[in-house]
Amino acid sequence: MPVLTVEGFEPVEVPEGKRLVLALIDEVGVDQLHACGGNCRCTTCRVEFIEGEPEEMTLAEKEKLAEKGLEGVRLSCQILADHDMTVRAISRLAGSGRPDPGSRPADEIHPDPVWVDRA
Repeated sequence: MPVLTVEGFEPVEVPEGKRLVLALIDEVGVDQLHACGGNCRCTTCRVEFIEGEPEEMTLAEKEKLAEKGLEGVRLSCQILADHDMTVRAISRLAGSGRPDPGSRPADEIHPDPVWVDRA
């Protein structure tokens, strides 16, 4: 099982292929935001990679990051935990002013993923 390390938390094993946003919430216990429910519409599920950034991303993630002019971050709702990763959770409920993190994301990536190179 892949090991997920989140800055400020103990490393944990996560089920192979689990969405990163769900691994952050379920296995690590991060109060990760996901205002759109993990559908690649809002960018509130942002993380910064310290190690193990995937070489591929969904086309939806690439387009959303470009639309918002965001660099150096990834959308945890569009990433699968299929290898060891170390991230910084930068988009959290604490201090956000939001009443809740958003509706729970589905187990599968939405929209249906089209995988492209992140470069």
